[in-house]
Amino acid sequence: MEKNSENIKLDEKDRLILRELARDAGQTRKKLARALNLPLTTVHNRITRLQRLGVIRGYVARLDHAKMGKPLAAYVNIKVDYQQLKFGQHETLKHIAGFEGVDEATIVTGETDMVIKVHVSDSNELDDFLTKKLRTVPGVDRTVCWVILHEPNRMERAVL
Repeated sequence: MEKNSENIKLDEKDRLILRELARDAGQTRKKLARALNLPLTTVHNRITRLQRLGVIRGYVARLDHAKMGKPLAAYVNIKVDYQQLKFGQHETLKHIAGFEGVDEATIVTGETDMVIKVHVSDSNELDDFLTKKLRTVPGVDRTVCWVILHEPNRMERAVL
């Protein structure tokens, strides 16, 4: 299969490897093979194949924002006024995604145009982020903010 294939067939061993890597991408292949009770060469070859096919695009650190002084998280829906945009929607989102604390940034369909996830230290910092940063971006018309009360660890809800 080629890297740009839309639908790559994964078998149960691939899914096991991916699930375990999603849980802890920093573990060695030897430790991974031992945890999954698979031969080291099988794990190595499958990871290499999954990387080549683009299923595994890289490895990232999962951050504990609370330990970094940013325990408050919120989703912010952004409604765009297209008459006021200085740049296109994608460029505007890229600009917003560069703000400190923005963890995710997406363009969506429906009654809102963009959704971002932000981590801040407290409600005062969230207020400053919304009123002094986000709402000053040309084209940002309205925002709706939802403070996240509880969010399970991503790996607790990962499904492969």
